Amino acid sequence: MRRGNWKIKIAIGLLIVGFAFVQKCFNKTHNQYTDRVQNINMSADQEIAIGIQSAPQIAEQHGGLYQDQKLQDYIDQIGHKLVNASIAKETPYQYEFHLLADPNTINAFALPGGQVFITYALLSKLENDDQVAGVLGHEIGHVLGRHSAERIAEHEFWKTISTGASVGADAGGLVNGIGQNVLLGNGRDDELESDKLGIQFMINAGYDPEEMIGVMKVLKAAAGPNRTPEFQSTHPDPENRIEKIREAIREYQE
Repeated sequence: MRRGNWKIKIAIGLLIVGFAFVQKCFNKTHNQYTDRVQNINMSADQEIAIGIQSAPQIAEQHGGLYQDQKLQDYIDQIGHKLVNASIAKETPYQYEFHLLADPNTINAFALPGGQVFITYALLSKLENDDQVAGVLGHEIGHVLGRHSAERIAEHEFWKTISTGASVGADAGGLVNGIGQNVLLGNGRDDELESDKLGIQFMINAGYDPEEMIGVMKVLKAAAGPNRTPEFQSTHPDPENRIEKIREAIREYQE
């Protein structure tokens, strides 16, 4: 390679990397609901659109919706009670709650913009309304915390950095690894933030926040003895989450 071409590639790579950092600075957004500054590059309307467009595919991957209108109404009732009694009602998001038919995967999750899902497998393990409220409140917390939007922006940032590194020095693989580690680390913080928000929502709606601890015990039992160590997982260990949950309960009930 000619020396001049090498210099041009380095310059282009540095420009791309510089653009990524400048863009990230301009993407700083204050989340008025969590009082946290986040790197987000989309509007609430865009989050809502992504969630609505993605919901059918997500449902299909979990066997579709559970065909029992009474159970679906039950999920809707608890979910909307949580929303209407909390700051979630003040957000522009369109909260919809979906019971998935999946009888094996013990899980619940939320798409950006307000699409919330819980599998029948998880619902069948929960013991009372309060535990269901704990699960749904946690997922509402992910929506309100704009965690998906934050992860999307972070992914795009590291993707741009990787492109610049590849152009300038063929080091994209290394940078991709750094980006992945950052995403995994932030995911744990998201879970803890959503736990805390969920506790607040439960208390506001009249549910027993102590039952969130019961949810953690369900998750721990479902994981079994071969659970991935916390440092290798995007989720904090249920035992560690329980301690944080107890702290949140004390804080909100003082």
